Amino acid sequence: MAKYNRIVLLGPPGSGKGTQGAILAERMGVREISAGELLRAEVKTGSDLGKEIAARIDNGQLVSADLIVRLMTQAFLAPENANGYISDGFPRSIEQAEMLEKVENTPDFENKKIDLALLIDVPDEYILERILGRTQCAKCGAFYHEKFKPTAIAGVCDVCGGKEFVKRADDTEETVVSRLRVYREATAPLIPYYENKGLLVRVDGTGPIDAVSERIKEIVKY
Repeated sequence: MAKYNRIVLLGPPGSGKGTQGAILAERMGVREISAGELLRAEVKTGSDLGKEIAARIDNGQLVSADLIVRLMTQAFLAPENANGYISDGFPRSIEQAEMLEKVENTPDFENKKIDLALLIDVPDEYILERILGRTQCAKCGAFYHEKFKPTAIAGVCDVCGGKEFVKRADDTEETVVSRLRVYREATAPLIPYYENKGLLVRVDGTGPIDAVSERIKEIVKY
């Protein structure tokens, strides 16, 4: 069993949280729970709530803490996640973290609390390049990057063989600048928050994906 089993991934947008979270989840045999994916699933329903979420995401704004905490804690407690999980994109603010901590102190969360906040540290100058260069397979949803993670065969998805690639609607320069501002104002304070609780560990997120994965492996000990 890994040294840590319930891990929160921290880091600015474009730091590689999604990529590293997927790799880590696969190697540990647990599920990567993405707040963004849960929200986008709601957007696809076309509900009023989904439309509100879409407007906020497209503008680089945060969705209400109450909604996020409710969606994520339900996922954390799902039977299929009893052995652990990787949380990508949650909590994203001190408010969310404090609300989560209150829920963790309930009987349902006995022995199921977060045991590591892993910060993927990447300098700001890499962020814009990383985000603007990433694409997603329209068929299966696999993520790629024209420079950092290209497909093995140009124009063909490694996973499903799809040949159509799209960019997320919020991957524009204007939105990225907005998201970075929101991150610094709302999410970066989580670093000292978890540090003070003795849960934070930093990992250098620069360099090839495999190199970062190996650094994470040394920390998690899976």
